[in-house]
Amino acid sequence: MVVGVPGRAWPNELVSGTDPVVRLRPIARRDARAWRSARRRNAMWLGPWDATAPPGSDARPTSFHALVKRLRRAARRGTTYPFVVEVDGKFAGQVSVNNIVRGSAQFASVGYWIDQEFAGRGVIPRAVAMVIDHCFFLGGLHRIEICIRPENSNSLRVVEKLGIREVGYAPYFLHIDGEWRDHRIFAVTREEAPRGVLVRLEQSVEGGS
Repeated sequence: MVVGVPGRAWPNELVSGTDPVVRLRPIARRDARAWRSARRRNAMWLGPWDATAPPGSDARPTSFHALVKRLRRAARRGTTYPFVVEVDGKFAGQVSVNNIVRGSAQFASVGYWIDQEFAGRGVIPRAVAMVIDHCFFLGGLHRIEICIRPENSNSLRVVEKLGIREVGYAPYFLHIDGEWRDHRIFAVTREEAPRGVLVRLEQSVEGGS
């Protein structure tokens, strides 16, 4: 079960589970120390999957506070939902809903990262499922996409656990770790998960699959 503010897509907080308790909330300036510490300790763990600025782009390194300001501004415009992941009250990573498109599409993409300290405990599959359900049932979105490098076995296990199907392949899709990288594309629509993705995850765990 997910607990949040009924009827409100953003800002909102989502809480699910008991062991561990996974909480999602909007990123805030007060997260600076925990965020920097996690990124520093996990540099080698996260580096191969981090987005980078391609040559010739005007993207520049930014401070954490500038990052939060930019994300919160985009959230107010309704183009992103930037969630922090907490596990039993401790900062553990992020799940972000990006590139929200309204109109006839009602589409978004989801990205995520987790501190290695919390990996292997089912946190990110649960957090991603919570976010997808939130997008479907409160955000009014119809389709959620997750794009993953073929070499990223940990992330591929997330979509496998959630039962999200592969729908395509995008060569040279995103600039990651200093190069343009291919990505496998996974997507789920509301019709495919009428009761939500979290219910499907919980049923698969209970069934031992």
